[in-house]
Amino acid sequence: MWSPFGSVFVKPKEYMEMISSLKPNLWASLADEVPAWVSEKRNKTSVDRTLHWLDDCLALDPAGGANILGAIVGGSSIEERKRCATKVAMQNVSGFWIGGFGLGESMEERPALLNSVMDSLPEKKLRQISGLSLPEEVLQGVAAGIDLFESTYIYHLTLGGFALTFPLDIVERDIMHSQLSDTGSDCTKINLRATIYRKDTTPIVENCSCFTCQNHTRAYINHLLNVHEMLAQILLEIHNTHHYLAFFHSIREAIKGGKFDLFHRRFIDGRRAHVTSAVPCS
Repeated sequence: MWSPFGSVFVKPKEYMEMISSLKPNLWASLADEVPAWVSEKRNKTSVDRTLHWLDDCLALDPAGGANILGAIVGGSSIEERKRCATKVAMQNVSGFWIGGFGLGESMEERPALLNSVMDSLPEKKLRQISGLSLPEEVLQGVAAGIDLFESTYIYHLTLGGFALTFPLDIVERDIMHSQLSDTGSDCTKINLRATIYRKDTTPIVENCSCFTCQNHTRAYINHLLNVHEMLAQILLEIHNTHHYLAFFHSIREAIKGGKFDLFHRRFIDGRRAHVTSAVPCS
């Protein structure tokens, strides 16, 4: 691991002492994550290292694994993903932390990789994933059976001056004929640094109940961004966090109502409609 004094070699015993001192309710074992393009040999090594580290941590854990999320990796290999998931599922852990996604695999090959992991895990234990954060990726993960997402999406979105604007009432509206596109938009977010918003006196999203939308306009945030005022990031993060959490609420409601597949399909159809439309984006 890296410290203020450079790299430091930490053994499982020292690592478990640090974890114990923090007294977390839940924590994930470390994983050797690798990108999708590594060799088969390197991928296998990453799985072996991840499994050995979990074994060592469990042997030293006084709680016997009651608070541990076992790490699962495997890169772009279905076989290695399945091998890792199967072995971790046999351990006495409280749930699973699934890593190695968002590191080069395509959207098309991801479902098979996710399913190879999910099919090997017990249904009643928590499943957390890292690396999936875009709305369409989240929906892909939920469809596969993911419970919890670890993401820095909102932070990086806000840092870039972007605001989430995609509709949340997807099941109720006709997504193909709704007003989804906006100048400087990709159908999910808008770039509030764009000149077009300099005189836009509307809120980021109409009828949004967040503090930012209730009190400020796109034009004001555009001004703050362009003069490099710190308040811009604060107001943007308030809205983006509110919108992203509302997105997850909509997903839960769709699941409760048995309409998740419709929700998922309409969201993706809306994205495709935007990509194939003739409306230019800046």
